[in-house]
Amino acid sequence: MREWMKVKSWTAGLQWLFFLFTNTVVIPITIGSAFQLEQGKIIALLQLSFLFTGMACIIQALFGHRRSIMEGQSGLWWGVILSMCYIAPAQGLPLSVLGGSISAGIIISGMITMLVGLSGLSKFIAKWFNAGVMAVFTFLLAIRLNTIFLKGMLGIPFSAEEAPAQIDIPIFLLSCMVVLLTIFLSVKGRKSISQYSLLIGIIAGWIAYEGIFKSVGEAVNMSGEPAVGMFLLGELSFDIGIIITAVVAGMLNLSNTFGALKGTDELYKSETTNWQYRRSFTISGAFTIISGLFGMVPYAPYVSSIGFLNQTRILERLPFILGGVMFIVMGVIPDIGNLMVKMPLSIGSAALLVAYMRLLQSALGYFAQIEMTEANLYRVAAPLFIGIIFMAFPAEYFVSVPASIRPLVSNGLLIGILLALVLENTHFGHSQGK
Repeated sequence: MREWMKVKSWTAGLQWLFFLFTNTVVIPITIGSAFQLEQGKIIALLQLSFLFTGMACIIQALFGHRRSIMEGQSGLWWGVILSMCYIAPAQGLPLSVLGGSISAGIIISGMITMLVGLSGLSKFIAKWFNAGVMAVFTFLLAIRLNTIFLKGMLGIPFSAEEAPAQIDIPIFLLSCMVVLLTIFLSVKGRKSISQYSLLIGIIAGWIAYEGIFKSVGEAVNMSGEPAVGMFLLGELSFDIGIIITAVVAGMLNLSNTFGALKGTDELYKSETTNWQYRRSFTISGAFTIISGLFGMVPYAPYVSSIGFLNQTRILERLPFILGGVMFIVMGVIPDIGNLMVKMPLSIGSAALLVAYMRLLQSALGYFAQIEMTEANLYRVAAPLFIGIIFMAFPAEYFVSVPASIRPLVSNGLLIGILLALVLENTHFGHSQGK
């Protein structure tokens, strides 16, 4: 079999590389900034993220669920950790203690996730995530992530402490051109072109950015030596409130696996088996434990991969594996990583916005499975609207909430998913399908 030698396999692999990179690079940067880490530790987080994300993708594709679904640092976890960072000063909690307690919670969550996979409990947990829950989860996740990437397009710094935060109009206009170009190629281009619309949009936008602004001011600074060691966010510690929130987030993070695998069933023309769930959870749990040991954001299958696959229609595993291999090389060889991180974050954000818009298709698919009786309407609308509203609330609103549950209550995505699970799986009944 010579597929790996074909140019189209490597071209598709390069597109996967850009997708992996743009989804990953912002996460360790914002986490390092939020925890006020020294440059060496941020560089270490970046390199470790590249290395382990590439490894996780390849292992899942070969031995896990065996689909082209990005295994990366969870957006749900990312939002929870940043939320806890923002409220830590109000609680008088040192960031090192916060980081150490988050690491402890992540390790516990990873062990539980592995247990779910090894024991076969995923077969029973899958029943909780019916069409009503998945509709709410997918829609809220799309809003949460697209908010982040629209912020990147506007030229607003991802770091919370960079100020003043204001819209950069020239960068936003260029980002909009990248969005329009990518959508046009996807909708109007021939298959041979539309499959690579994201890659073309990123490369064209990057070239235009360098030509117009003649600056890499948005690029990540990877100069310097990476720090060596474990628990980069702080030595292991045990704040009960933080650990409880982390464990709850870990349990809700299971929804990513159900969302990604169920969402690709139609694309792969097969229903996800219990065997696939078990292996997927086991591998995700193992990489979550590794994340806790190094202070990284934990792993899960990316629901946004559905949008990428719908956009490109490249379902084969070989290009995905090649993209993972190239990502590992970026983590191992700093010079290659240094080249990639010069890509403007606004351009990557524009391309991801296009891919993540396709999540609406998945959400609408779940909504279509629900018979919209009056009762079902409220079961879906309540978590959906409450989650969106809580997302819009500033962190200051939650200072009066008890510290032990504040990180949980202040996260609109978690609130929406929890409320959907309760309404769909208790005596309130569940959303009946058509």
